[in-house]
Amino acid sequence: MTILGPTGVPPKRYLDAASDVADDFRPLEPATEPRAPSLRIVHLGKYFHPAHGGIERVVRSLAHAQARIGCSARVICMDHERGRATRVEQDGPVEVVRLRRAASFCKIDHCPDLPKALRDSGADLLHLHTPNPSMILGLMLSGVRTPLVVSHYSDVVKQRLRRVLFSPIERACYDRARLVLSVSPPYIAGSALLRRYPDRVAVLPIGLELAPFLAPAPEVREHGDHLKRSYPGPLWFFCGRLVYYKGLETALLALRFVPGTLLIAGDGPARTHLERLAARLDLKGRVRFLGKIPRDEDLAAYYLAADAFWFPSNARSEAYGLVQVEAMASGSPVINAAIPHSGVPWVSRHEETGLTVPVDDPAAFAAAARRLLEEPGLRNRLAAGARARAISEFQCDAMGRRSLALYSTTLAAARQDSSPEGSINT
Repeated sequence: MTILGPTGVPPKRYLDAASDVADDFRPLEPATEPRAPSLRIVHLGKYFHPAHGGIERVVRSLAHAQARIGCSARVICMDHERGRATRVEQDGPVEVVRLRRAASFCKIDHCPDLPKALRDSGADLLHLHTPNPSMILGLMLSGVRTPLVVSHYSDVVKQRLRRVLFSPIERACYDRARLVLSVSPPYIAGSALLRRYPDRVAVLPIGLELAPFLAPAPEVREHGDHLKRSYPGPLWFFCGRLVYYKGLETALLALRFVPGTLLIAGDGPARTHLERLAARLDLKGRVRFLGKIPRDEDLAAYYLAADAFWFPSNARSEAYGLVQVEAMASGSPVINAAIPHSGVPWVSRHEETGLTVPVDDPAAFAAAARRLLEEPGLRNRLAAGARARAISEFQCDAMGRRSLALYSTTLAAARQDSSPEGSINT
């Protein structure tokens, strides 16, 4: 994992949990399966399954992976439904505390039961997942001093007022953290917040439960074959929220120069604008807006049917692109954009798992799609590379093992710092 000290050298205490810094980032796998049955981990999330969201999905995958290894994993979060009392539930082996939201101001929720939930958690380590202003504020007001790890998924890019007003509290929280995790190496260089902590930033790539995509059931494969027969080919697929930074205008403009049908799964505030643009470009018959596809098994059929997954996101608000991992695991090459200081082109690599083109460049996007159709063997080579990278780097159990290696190093440093010798050396 990429952990840089003030001089660019990884701090000594992290060397056992991290690989040397290199262009080809390779997280170091523990020599043996870590078993930590006594480690009590409490994840601090915004919401939790069945609430939809990328961070919610990651927190669930990580907590379950850690529980399978033998840890006690608990999640404390706000209840995604208002009006309900605080309650404790079980999500398989993971205990979930859903907090009552009593009031909200500027999208910050007040949860009266949060301080007590934190104090009574009995955690050896708190793992905070951000952006999450409600949990940051509650944690800082609670006075709890349990060792803290922060996963930083994305900078606050667009909400400038909230960034200005809330940034002092956010910085105080990160100052208190013993370890700050980024989801990819490129994101660190573009984040002013992460660059404040060169001696405690590490990289923990996001992993997912990939079985539905790596080994789809026969009925899923049949559904994929049906999709191929249902639309004029070749088939291009996109999945995600329809918002400004997804860059779908580029996809629609590119489609004018590429044969086939573009299937767009998802919904959001930009849908009406995109439907009107498709009509103006005379593409309405070649673009299908499918709405939300809720189940992984259904999504897997679309990835299988697609000649490529189109991912034209154009801003650092897209910090990673989890759907790329799903597409890669399904053997669908990805066409993405070279967003500066984003993990998007790091997740799916140019000429290895897909093709990367300049941001907001419909001509280049179309040319990449045509290469997949016209260049013999290219699509099959990229599809094989995509599956291989998904398997080796982005499975949730690998994320769980890597997280425990980092926790172990962090807790050892905390014990050393709190010992009499550590205090004297400091």
